[in-house]
Order: sequence, then C-alpha cells, then structure tokens
Amino acid sequence: MEKKEFIRAVKFTLFSISAGVIELGTFALLNELLRLPYWLSYVTALTLSVLWNFTLNRKFTFQSAANVPVAMLKVACYYAVFTPLTGWLEHVYTMSFGWNEYVATLLNMALNLVTEFLYQRYFVFAGSIDTNRKP
Repeated sequence: MEKKEFIRAVKFTLFSISAGVIELGTFALLNELLRLPYWLSYVTALTLSVLWNFTLNRKFTFQSAANVPVAMLKVACYYAVFTPLTGWLEHVYTMSFGWNEYVATLLNMALNLVTEFLYQRYFVFAGSIDTNRKP
C-alpha cells in the first residue's frame, strides 16, 4: 500500500473512532437513560455519527472538493442499505443469540468501518480525492 493511502486509511480510522464514541455515547444516553426503543436509539446514534464522520473525512481524509449534496446523497444510499441490514443483524445478535446490545453494536461498527472506507474511497470521493488541498 502506498504511504499516502496508508495515511488516508489511518485518518479514516481515527475519525471513525471519534464517530464511534459519538455513536456509543448517544446510544447509551438514549437507550439507558431515556429508555427509548432499541431501534430508535440505534438509528439516532448512527445518524449523528455519520454526519460527524462524513464531514471530517470529506475535508481531512479525502480532501474532496466534490459537491457536498451529491456526496452526501451517495453516503445516504450506502446507509439506506447498511442501516436496515445492521438493524436486522442487531436484532439477530441480541434476540436470537442473546448477545449484549453493546457487543452487537461494536460488531456492526467494525463492519461499518471497513465497508464505508471502501465505499467512500472508491465511489463517493473516487474522482475528487485531493482536489481541495489548502497550501
């Protein structure tokens, strides 16, 4: 792997970890303190983390000058598939297998890290990487 791509992957991972902290914190607040339904806690937490992650990665990881609404629409398409799939997986993990909700969430976050990096790198920002560099 080229050094530049390695650094890009490390940046994406670090920003994703910060988004994960936001997701877990929000999930814990909504699920434990407010006692909202599991799916609502999950989707709300996921949405907040996606917005954070998209913003940071667009600007700093991919340094993209791509049209923000178009790029965000592409990310929304990813989550239109990812969210129901992982929502179903969370249900299977917790209800069928009896796993802890946090273990299930962490597993889906790891799946998200890998698939979203590939999706953003090779689809969302593929033609616009490093087009918004500041001197």
